[in-house]
Amino acid sequence: MTVAAQADYKAQARILKALAHPTRLFIVDELSQGERSVGELTEMVGVEMATVSRHLSLLRHVGILEDEKRGVRVFYRLRVPCVRGFFKCIKAVQSK
Repeated sequence: MTVAAQADYKAQARILKALAHPTRLFIVDELSQGERSVGELTEMVGVEMATVSRHLSLLRHVGILEDEKRGVRVFYRLRVPCVRGFFKCIKAVQSK
């Protein structure tokens, strides 16, 4: 394996690791239906806002989400809609 290929695999592993949490999977699945504010996601998840913010920050850091501040509220949305296909793929693996 080349050094460049190894670096690519490490970067891909970081993305998969960011998704490897039930709450983050829920957040990504929810955002596949449209943008949501941190407050809305906090209500849906049912944990403290600080916890949701940490999950969102991690997903944003690896490039899955993007955010937009509007007044005092922050809204998140998928940066790459192709993530939706990831859920279909996982469900296909689960059904085997």
